Amino acid sequence: MDDKAFDLWAASYEKSVIQSDQKGEYPFAGYQQLMSSLMDLVQRQGGSRLLDLGLGTGLLAKQLYDLGYAITGIDFSEKMLTLAREKMPQARLVQHDLSLGLPSILTEASFDIILSTYALHHLKDQDKANLIRNLVPLLSPGGVIMIGDIAFPSWKDLEACRAGTSEWDDEEYYWVMEEMGPLLSDHQVSFQVISHCAGILLIRPSVDKAGKDKIND
Repeated sequence: MDDKAFDLWAASYEKSVIQSDQKGEYPFAGYQQLMSSLMDLVQRQGGSRLLDLGLGTGLLAKQLYDLGYAITGIDFSEKMLTLAREKMPQARLVQHDLSLGLPSILTEASFDIILSTYALHHLKDQDKANLIRNLVPLLSPGGVIMIGDIAFPSWKDLEACRAGTSEWDDEEYYWVMEEMGPLLSDHQVSFQVISHCAGILLIRPSVDKAGKDKIND
């Protein structure tokens, strides 16, 4: 789905997500639970500087914005960002396609939490790993990357989900942890299953990696 398609979807996005979750159907089964879990994880993490990748209309970011978090958001749909700006006028929101890497405005930035929900499955697995590798240096000491997305422990779980729906999107690249684990082996990674098609990844720099980044800086 390109930026024009997301622009067209923007007005009905929140409604379609909630309907899918309420029916317990792919792709958004477990959505509310995932968002609630991330909200709790963010608040327990500490810190106030938050980067949201694939911000969308700002469903989760708005709750954190209201709690005083300093929000920087990236999305490639200008219409979704317009809706997000209406909710969070003081947030720093930038239109950018993450398949091209990170925008230059983040070069000198530092964040306590880097968050992404239902966005990175548009990237191929190696591109996901490369993006995470580039995000790690943006973390403040003790910082964490939190990713909530369409995700599966194994290919077997993915295939079971695929077999149970007629709406499967073959143009997306869902997280399969038995595949992604080796690509993220430089980091400390934990994975929590939320539903048959959703999960949360917590990614922290390994001790050695964090030390090397600090020395190289």
